[in-house]
Amino acid sequence: MSGETITLYEAIGGDQTVRVLVRRFYELMDSLPEAARCRAIHPADLSRSEDKLYDYLTGYLGGPPVYVEKYGHPRLRARHFSAPIGVAERDEWLLCFQRAMDETIENPKLREIIWAPVERLAHHMQNREEEA
Repeated sequence: MSGETITLYEAIGGDQTVRVLVRRFYELMDSLPEAARCRAIHPADLSRSEDKLYDYLTGYLGGPPVYVEKYGHPRLRARHFSAPIGVAERDEWLLCFQRAMDETIENPKLREIIWAPVERLAHHMQNREEEA
């Protein structure tokens, strides 16, 4: 063993895997009936959302800080505050992300490492409670 540390970005396959992951995520969101509420709070054209998530995940996973270079600090909660994100939207987003990871990242341990903070982030993004 070389003792060198690699990033999650490198471990999952770098740019190519992040691109495939993000593409699959939005394909799932756009096609799964059980993701309809999450899809509804996104623009009709998902290309800008896809680009931004790709940029964000690239840096988040230890690759080049593309998002920060383009847009500055992510401030994700503030940037998403205009979108009504409740329990359903949050859980549907997580469903799509988990399925996309399962389909694009081979190593289950790497998926597990990525999942925990992504799940926490999704809960942090929730900005409304469910209506009674």
